[in-house]
This record gives sequence, structure tokens and C-alpha cells, in this order.
Amino acid sequence: MLNLQNLQNAIIGPIDLRVEPGHCAAIAGPSGSGKSLLLRMLADLDPHSGTATLGNMDRCRVPAPEWRRQVVYVAAEAGWWSEDVADHFSSATRHAAETYAAQLALDPAVFARPVRLLSTGERQRLGLIRALVARPRALLLDEPTSALDPTSTARVETVLRALMAEGLIIVLVSHDDSQRDRLGHQHYTLTAGKLDPR
Repeated sequence: MLNLQNLQNAIIGPIDLRVEPGHCAAIAGPSGSGKSLLLRMLADLDPHSGTATLGNMDRCRVPAPEWRRQVVYVAAEAGWWSEDVADHFSSATRHAAETYAAQLALDPAVFARPVRLLSTGERQRLGLIRALVARPRALLLDEPTSALDPTSTARVETVLRALMAEGLIIVLVSHDDSQRDRLGHQHYTLTAGKLDPR
């Protein structure tokens, strides 16, 4: 279980949230309300106070990189540290990456391309794949299909549902009401720095 207690900073909180394995907490809210900031705090990427635990792992008692390997943040626009897509996938994860790519209707040749030649939708799907091959226990998704057409969006949601069936925890931020309804088991709205059940 992912459990947050009194998570806060100067802008949002305190926030309490519990998400069971295999469940998705879907969060709505107006632009600028702090939804992305909440995910970044949960991933221990932005300063904050409060506690966060994942099962018996306490964020305050493990090194940040270890926490971030288990609780992975996927931004709407992924960051890239190399010019070539292939450099972002190790030999150990390449097969899994290619399997996910096939499920998401990405041409296998995409792994041989430079990032600058990818479409926004290709980059968004590859950013998700990069997170999935790390096999996290919790996934923090920030507008994961904002650049995708309905067919590609449906493919992404199919993959996510299959992973939730295996126990993956998801915290989803999306402006798409229907997507939150399709994936979410728990529904919240973030306004004025407060997270309220819908």
C-alpha cells in the first residue's frame, strides 16, 4: 500500500492518501492547482514535509534513488539525457521495452532513432516504457496520454490495467474526465492546495 500522511509544502497540503496495490487514485483539478507538484513531492523530487510509505519502505529511511526506483514519476513530457533513444534503455531492459513498444503500436525502429526525430506522441509513449521496464511498485502519471490519439490512448490504458491486475499502484493526474473514470478506483480533486474525495 502507498500511504501518505501530512504531505505538504508552502503551496499544497497537508495531504493524506492511501492507495492499495492494484488500484489507481485519479486526481483532477484546475491548471496550476499543484497536481504535478503533488506527484513530484510524492516522488521525493521537490522539498516537502510529511511521511510517505510504500509497504514497509519508509521514504524518510531510504536513499532517494532507491525510493525513486520503486515510486516512479512519469512527466507529461519526458526528459532525455542522450540524443539517441537506444541510450535510454539498457541491454537488460531492451527486450521488455520492445515488448511494450509493440503493445503501444510503436515501430521497433524507434529505438534506433535520435530523440529529436520523434513525434511528441512517440516521446510520450517511450517515456512511459522507460518507467515500466524499471518494474516499479508505484507509478505516478502526469497526463500520460495528453499527446495521443484515442486509439493510442486505449492501448496505454490496456497496458496499465494489466499491470494493475498484477498489483501495480498508480496515482494518475489527468484533465480527461473519461480517462479518470476508466482507470480510477479512487477519485479526488485538488483545489486550493487540498485533496478532497470526489
